[in-house]
Amino acid sequence: MNAYRADLHIHTVLSPCGDLEMSPGNIVTKAAEKGLDIIAICDHNHTGHTRLTRELGARKGIWVLYGAEINTREEVRCLTFFDTDEQVMKFQKELEGNLKKIPNDTKVLGHQVIVDEEEQIVQEIEHSLYPALNWSIEEAAEVVHKLGGLFVPAHVDRFMNGLYAQLGMFPDGLEADAMEISRHSSVPAAEMEYPELGAFTLIQNSDAHYIEDIGRAGNSYLMESRNFKELSLALRGEQGRSVLELQ
Repeated sequence: MNAYRADLHIHTVLSPCGDLEMSPGNIVTKAAEKGLDIIAICDHNHTGHTRLTRELGARKGIWVLYGAEINTREEVRCLTFFDTDEQVMKFQKELEGNLKKIPNDTKVLGHQVIVDEEEQIVQEIEHSLYPALNWSIEEAAEVVHKLGGLFVPAHVDRFMNGLYAQLGMFPDGLEADAMEISRHSSVPAAEMEYPELGAFTLIQNSDAHYIEDIGRAGNSYLMESRNFKELSLALRGEQGRSVLELQ
């Protein structure tokens, strides 16, 4: 088994809250400097920078996981992860069909841009990526799993957009592959406050919006190799795979 250092919650300049430095190229460069083996791009309700970042990551020996941070009908933020181009293309279509198109106020939220390898703008998303999707949290999990993805409620213990803050309780029967807790907390503290989290693997990530935050939190994933099946096993703690504190 190998221990792979990972940060699975990173935003790019496409996210309204993402800093202008957060281009795919800069993210990959910083991830390499931090000694990360795996990263995931999780922009708000959009996957526009995932494939370019994977291409750039491969050049530096970093596996980039396709992802998005979605906002459910209840305003619960959740991480979604996918393996293939086909999966992420289908998921992007689902996102576009289930997000209310509200014009983005650039004076308040800033621009939402997709850039190329040279950091030239190739597209600007005109509608806001912040609104909630039409899906409930249970429906979102179902959509993700039907496409073969992984579903992880984000920073569940955070006071804004976390599962407990928005729902006031843990929903019975929620099909989640793991739970993310805030990087400002700890696994023992989270399990003490919310005992039901003990049934899940708990992960922590940087939720980086600024370049220096990349790798500030994460985990080491004990796996045979870096691939989606191994990651799925690690999140479930199966077949000797597991998630450890960041080494």
